[in-house]
Amino acid sequence: MTTAANTLTEETDPLCLSPARAAGLLTGAPWRRFAVAGDSLAAGIGDPSPGYASLPWGSRVADALRRVRPELAYLNTGTIGATTSDTLDQQMDEIVAFAPDLLHISCGANDLFRRQPDFEVIERTARRVFERAAGTGARLTTFTLGRAFDVPAFPDFPQRVRTLNAVTEALAVEHDVVLVDMWDHPLNSRPDLLSADRIHFSTSGQAVMASEVVKALARAIDAPAATTTWW
Repeated sequence: MTTAANTLTEETDPLCLSPARAAGLLTGAPWRRFAVAGDSLAAGIGDPSPGYASLPWGSRVADALRRVRPELAYLNTGTIGATTSDTLDQQMDEIVAFAPDLLHISCGANDLFRRQPDFEVIERTARRVFERAAGTGARLTTFTLGRAFDVPAFPDFPQRVRTLNAVTEALAVEHDVVLVDMWDHPLNSRPDLLSADRIHFSTSGQAVMASEVVKALARAIDAPAATTTWW
C-alpha cells in the first residue's frame, strides 16, 4: 500500500511552508546576520527526496529571511561528525567573529555514539557553547532531536536522545533560546524520512525543519526576548 508520505511533494506537503508563506511569516524580521554552528544536523546533511528541493534546512531559512532582508549575510560552520567539544573548540571563534544577530546551535548528537556517553561532560561543554553563543547578543535557536533514528548498535539510543534533549531544553530555558521541538513532531512517523544511513533526515525532512524554524522565528518576532537588542 502506498502511503501519503510517498506521494507528497514540497508543494503538497501540509508540513511545509511555501516560500511566499514563509516570507510572510517573517515580515518585520530584524535579523541581518544569520549563523548556524554544530554538527551534521546544523549542516543539513541528508539524501535527496523526490519532489523536494535538495536544500538543507539552514539555507532554506536563509532564503526565507532574504525575502524580507535581501542584505542578509549567512554563515554555516556545521561539520559532519562534530561533537559538542568540536563545536566549542573549532567553530565558535569563527561564529563570534561573524557577529551574528541570529544564531542556531545544534550539537550533541555525535556525543551519543559512544559505548557510554558522559552526559555530565556533554552538559558542561554544551553549556559553554551556549554561553559563547549568548555572548554574541544574537537571538538563539536550537532543535531537540527527533525520535526516528535507527541505531541497532545502541539499543538504548532513544533514551540517549531523550537525555540529550533534556539537556538542550534546560539550556534553552537558561539562555532564552527559541526551541524547535522535533522529538514529538509528526514528521517522525513518515516511512521515507530518513536517509540511507538511517540517521539523517532526507531533504523532505530538511524542508519541514526549515518550516518549523520559520514558524518559531515568527513567534519570536511577535514576542522578542527581553535580553535581545537589535543592532
